[in-house]
Amino acid sequence: MQNIRFVAAKAREVSQRLGLLSTEAKNEILFKIADAIEENSPAILKANAKDISAGKRNSLSEGLLDRLLLTKDRILAIAADVRKVAGLEDFVGKIIESRQLKNELYLKRVRVPLGVVGIIYESRPNVTVDAATLCLKSGNAVILKGGSDAINSNRALVKIIQNVLKEVSFLEPPARLQDAVQLVDTADRNVLKELLTLRDFIDVVIPRGGRNLINFVVENSRIPIIETGASVVHTYVHADAEIKKAVKIILNAKLRRVSICNTTDCLLIHQSIAAPLLKEFVAELSKNPYCASHLELRADKKSFDILRKLSAPQNFKLTIKKAQEKDYSTEFLDYILAVKTVKSLDEAIDHISIHSLKHSEAIITEDEAAAQKFLKTVDAACVYWNASTQFSDGGQFGLGAEIGISTQKLHVRGPFALEGLTSYKWVVQGSGQIRT
Repeated sequence: MQNIRFVAAKAREVSQRLGLLSTEAKNEILFKIADAIEENSPAILKANAKDISAGKRNSLSEGLLDRLLLTKDRILAIAADVRKVAGLEDFVGKIIESRQLKNELYLKRVRVPLGVVGIIYESRPNVTVDAATLCLKSGNAVILKGGSDAINSNRALVKIIQNVLKEVSFLEPPARLQDAVQLVDTADRNVLKELLTLRDFIDVVIPRGGRNLINFVVENSRIPIIETGASVVHTYVHADAEIKKAVKIILNAKLRRVSICNTTDCLLIHQSIAAPLLKEFVAELSKNPYCASHLELRADKKSFDILRKLSAPQNFKLTIKKAQEKDYSTEFLDYILAVKTVKSLDEAIDHISIHSLKHSEAIITEDEAAAQKFLKTVDAACVYWNASTQFSDGGQFGLGAEIGISTQKLHVRGPFALEGLTSYKWVVQGSGQIRT
């Protein structure tokens, strides 16, 4: 069994030196990592193929297999994201504020790394690289605990990153920079439980995944937590919405990529617009045979009755089922969309407040007053007016690769990256002052 306490101790030791790396040194490391990922893409693809084969044997859903899959293009995109991180502002050492007191003490509030970050996540091997490079750029050591589904891919990626770190030498005396990125190389839950007790070595834990993973971390951790990832995302269509615009947004919010946390899970429709909206929705959906044949609608009685009466194009079959109550509290990560009609904006907001996990919520309306009420009332990290929820992403928000999407209110919220991986310290400079 892996000695997780030893791993954490090594991470703590090197973390105390990472703050000495210059921005130029960190950027050079990241460029080398990007190059190494591209150069070693055959080895990465070979490792990923093992994970995909195992996933199919374990009957992973199509959506989860998509989260797990690496392709040549996706590897190139991962390397490109690493280079983007290198080009981002370095917040470490940034002076947030400064002032001189009456006694001539000079005060500065300065951004500093968090220290050692533990990141626990599921399935997506790209998170391994995102987390490692964002932590390196922000001066943090990181302990990565990926899901067992992606164990071979994660091993290959971490090995590449550690090999780069072994070869660079920017600190004097030299430090074991490879200890700054470490992988918990086991699926044993007892090791994870022990990891969550190591408060002396790890400064913060970030769970990134479904509700079960996040609940496990919250219930077992003695380390401060930033909760990210779990979501039940809603898109509400108000009575006055432009139907064609609404359908375009809904289809993108659900189908652009079904396996990510910003995908709409539940479509709420004002009852006065339900019939024409669903008619246009089915007509547009029928133009994409792949999505149409895969998508399953789980509808309440009113929307179910409307959908069953719609005449669909020849050779077009849409799967429609009656919704169960649990469907409105489920993050599907699959080609499944819950549908519900509501009588008013207030009913839509009430439904969201009950079922939301405070990730991303959207309203489609031409009524500014209705939009403002929704945006001000709905409690979520990201709220949208007339736009797809799939924009909840650090890259789309201009943050570069993200560490996650925080669904809590302290210390970061929504997509966060480099700045969210820093804290601050007060630096006080005097000339012999004493307090009387």
